[in-house]
Amino acid sequence: MERFESGNGQNNWSDEKKLIKALAKGDEEAYRYLYRTYAPKIGALVKSFLGSDDIDDVIQEVFLRVYKGIKKFRGDSKLSTWIYKIAMNVCNNLYKKLKNNSILTDFEEGSSDEEYNEYHYQLSSEEDIKEEFSAEIVSRKIKEALDKLSPEDRALLYMKEVDGLTYAEIGKILDKPEGTIKSKLHYIKKQLKSFLGEALGDEQEEL
Repeated sequence: MERFESGNGQNNWSDEKKLIKALAKGDEEAYRYLYRTYAPKIGALVKSFLGSDDIDDVIQEVFLRVYKGIKKFRGDSKLSTWIYKIAMNVCNNLYKKLKNNSILTDFEEGSSDEEYNEYHYQLSSEEDIKEEFSAEIVSRKIKEALDKLSPEDRALLYMKEVDGLTYAEIGKILDKPEGTIKSKLHYIKKQLKSFLGEALGDEQEEL
């Protein structure tokens, strides 16, 4: 599989039409720019969906599909929307395959604690031990609550709340009406709040 590595390009690809044209011509610098720009975003999306840190091969598969399909891209949506849609298709296909093989990594087991617990390590040694212990339990409960969401729901939550995509953009990525996305996100937040409420109630008992 061909791998697109990041580099330090000199061209300004802020004009999306010029970037797409360069990509269609196979411009290596354009692909390096695309990788630098979207690999972190796609990586985070894939991680939220699959719940695993082992995502390098998935990212490469997404960019390989971008490479193969860019000449057919007609600009009916933003380039980013098209790339996200490819990423979601790759994730869905992989999830179904892994699920059928019963080897899907659990979200809690596969997730890195860095995003959730980074502030824990910044606590000074003078902090009250109980406070730190409580924070660690709450963090664990958050991960457990997220694990109860479906992969697509986690990805939807990431796209809207972390990556800041609009309802319309997410609708195009998931091939669903904007109104459906709004309702779905409202339901996801309500569901997550319920999970967290139950979990944090248990957390009080653990303390």
